[in-house]
This record gives sequence, structure tokens and C-alpha cells, in this order.
Amino acid sequence: MTVQNSIFESFYPTDWSVPTQSSQSYLILSLQHPARQNAGLMDKLFLPSAGALYVHRPSKRRRVLNRAVDKLESSSLPGYEYVIAHLYDKYRRNLTISTLGQTAQTLSGFLTFLQGLGRSGIEEISRKAIADYIDHEQERGLKINSVRNHLQTVYAFIQYLIDKDILPLELLRKKIRVKLPEVLPRAIPAEDLREILAVITSVRDRALILLLLHTGMRIGELLQVKMTDIILPERKILLFIGEKNLHGRVVYYNQEAEEALKKWLGVRDRDSKYLFYGNKGRELSYVGAWMIMKKAIQQAGLEQKGYSLHSLRHTFATNMLNAGLRLEVLQKLLGHLNIDITLRYAKIADGTREEAYFKAMAVIEKGEDHEYDRVNPELQAVFEEKELL
Repeated sequence: MTVQNSIFESFYPTDWSVPTQSSQSYLILSLQHPARQNAGLMDKLFLPSAGALYVHRPSKRRRVLNRAVDKLESSSLPGYEYVIAHLYDKYRRNLTISTLGQTAQTLSGFLTFLQGLGRSGIEEISRKAIADYIDHEQERGLKINSVRNHLQTVYAFIQYLIDKDILPLELLRKKIRVKLPEVLPRAIPAEDLREILAVITSVRDRALILLLLHTGMRIGELLQVKMTDIILPERKILLFIGEKNLHGRVVYYNQEAEEALKKWLGVRDRDSKYLFYGNKGRELSYVGAWMIMKKAIQQAGLEQKGYSLHSLRHTFATNMLNAGLRLEVLQKLLGHLNIDITLRYAKIADGTREEAYFKAMAVIEKGEDHEYDRVNPELQAVFEEKELL
């Protein structure tokens, strides 16, 4: 099948939003020049407003895309050009950095697998090849969630190729499904939580952990919070773009988190725009945040429990439901687009069901008369109606 040129028209932009300017004059500084010893002065000298140098620096999303494209081009895998076109389509639709990177990595692995099967072109994709790829991913020892994510990425790529009339529609009929086990969210019990908080002495670390615990934010969202996003008098934080779904929302924090936050604000470096920062005032990395949690878990002697930063979000959701918060309100606070995801927490947060169970069990254990043969008249009527039907 011939390659459709129309999908390859916009690999690289031919126009820039800011034109590159040049100058015939040159700025040359000797090694002994005082400006070389003053970092602040050097920054000012090379600002575009100083007229010394104009440099186009692509956005972070663009740099991730460019790196993925370079790797694919150097790989010469069969069909790599279609993957590049697919990535540019996702880039134009403003999908996240993580989506671009994950798509590039997964599809590169998929093409490598096809090459290993002896397939010389993307047109040779078949349902059996997709099934063999899923078997291969499972045999590599990947977690089932990762396998399903890879399958979804491959099918999204296939849908793109079908839309471009490169692959037949039949590939999407009777799609291969990967069934996930229904795993309950892992919340941290109150006694373990007290142990963890008791060993945290750093003002910054305590503020970070308590904000995660009492706002329900994802760690990636908290690490992107800037000082301008916090409204201290109202105890709320504005998340302009959600980490997973690009939907902004407002989260709130309680008095305990407020006290920890104010202590941190009193000692933090005011030059950094991020609430929690790492090297040179940049946002704190996920690894840096995880090391804070990991250290506290180890000091509390709870490393065998398997807790993570995301466990704090699960704990927030469980506690809020147990306190009587409506499910649809929790959905908005957590930033879930689908309430089915929020419903998972209801399975571990039904305090009424737990109380009823232990109350009934206490009666049984005491050997009291619990009228086991009593029938609820209303329930009996329902049973009889069903039998008649």
C-alpha cells in the first residue's frame, strides 16, 4: 500500500511564532572581564531586550516531541514515519508531555516487536500480531495495568491509521480486551498515619505530606503549585490544569495543613515561584518527593506495608466519604471525570456497613437470641412477587 503524503506535511514547522533576528555586531568578552564573574550581569547582557542574542527555545512539550522524533528516525523501524505523524497529531491536540512520551515509547516497542516477527511494513498489522504483542508484554513480566495501557496506545495508533485510510476498519472489530483485577485503593490506617507524621521533623516535608493528605491532590499537581496559586485567607489552592485530564479545579486544606504550610512559607526561599522547589529554585522532582515519603515510612517501621505518595490521596478520599461527604462532591475534589473511578472508594469507606456488621457479630458471639427465623414482611413480599414473575 502506498504512503499517504498528506499525513506527513507537518513534521517540522516552517514558521515560528517569534522571528529569529540577527545582528552584524558581536559581543566578545575576555576571560578577565568583570561581567564573567557576575552571573546576574551575564543574564542581563544576554537577555533578548539587551539586543545581544535572540534564541528560539522550544517549549518542554516540543522538546519531548523532538527527542521522540529523533529516536524514531534513527531507528529506521518499519512504519516509524507513521508513528511520527501520529505523535504530531497528538501534539497539535495539546495532549500532555507524559502522553507524548508514553506513546512514543510504547509504539517504538510495538514496531520493534513487528520487526522481530518479520513484518516489513505497517500495512502488515493483523489481529494475530496484536494478540502476539500482548502475550509478549505479559511474558516480559509487566503489570497487567501496563499491558492494558500498551494495548490502548496501540489501538489508538491503529485508529489513527484507519482514519487516514492506511489500515482496514476490520482491525477494530472484536478488539482484544485485557481484564483488570478489581483492586481496592490502598488507604493508610489512622494508627499508621500517626506513626508516619510523628517522625517527620522537617518543616518542608511536613507541609508537603499534610497538603497531599488533606487536599487529595496528585503528587504531580502539588509539585506544579506556584505561590500565586495559593489563596491563604480562604485555605484553597487553584489547580489551573489537572495532571491527568487537563481539567482545572479548586482544592481546599484544613487547619492542620494550614499551620504546616504557614511554617514552611516562613522559611522557604522567596525567589522560587514554586511552593516546593528543588535545585536552583526549580520545581521539586517526583523522586525528591518520594524520598521524603520513603524516609518517613522507613523511620516509622512501616516499609513492609507498601504505602506510597498516592496512598495519601486514597486516605483523603476514604476519610471524606466516612465523614459523610457526598460522592459527587468528592468526584470534583479529586478531579475525576468519571464517577465510576470515585465509586471505588465507597467500597472501603462504608462506615455504616462496617458498624452494622460488627454490631450483628457481637450479638452472635454473645450467644444472644437474635431471632434468626424472623422474616421481614416487606422483604418477604418482594420474594413472593419475584417467584410469581
